[in-house]
Amino acid sequence: MTLRKRIFDLFFASLLVVILGPVILLLVIYIYLKQGRPLFYVAERMKTPTQPFGLIKFRTMTVVEEDQGVSGANKASRVTPLGARLRSKRLDEFPQLWNILKGDLSFVGPRPPLREYVERFPDIYGEVLKSRPGVTGLATIRFHKHEERLLSRCKTAAQTDDVYCRICVPRKAKLDLIYQRHQNVCYDFDLVFQTIGNLFRRTKG
Repeated sequence: MTLRKRIFDLFFASLLVVILGPVILLLVIYIYLKQGRPLFYVAERMKTPTQPFGLIKFRTMTVVEEDQGVSGANKASRVTPLGARLRSKRLDEFPQLWNILKGDLSFVGPRPPLREYVERFPDIYGEVLKSRPGVTGLATIRFHKHEERLLSRCKTAAQTDDVYCRICVPRKAKLDLIYQRHQNVCYDFDLVFQTIGNLFRRTKG
């Protein structure tokens, strides 16, 4: 990560913490009243091919002892009604401002992968994770909705894993590497604004 990109992240994450602080506090209270504890879900993700970190989100699913792989229709029954609303507007990702301040994430970059996929596709993620993972990015904007549709058709964990590995991993990696080749602060601004625009369109829809 360049110094300019890190300054960009620190400045805007700090600004958003101040602006969104009251909203985040209200969400914490509302989530506690509606679905109780735990309020947050901390998942291991990879910052580099060898360096994990704890990705923080508001909890949107019922708690189980073991949770592996990406989410497809096989996990849909675990999404709480409140969790579905939070996900639809990506409000569950507000706590990732803390990950940005810590330096685990950037605002823009590839979405941080699970360790199991990094270990299964070392060549792909060895290149993708040369960029600091982000809250949003080119692959998120261009492929996220299509990925959701693909995984929503998967009825078992095995089907979900097969579709994710065979289709989603290579397509997202291709977009992540396009971003990597063209990354600059202006491009990051453009992708952030595209993400915000998509959220507004999803809310109206």
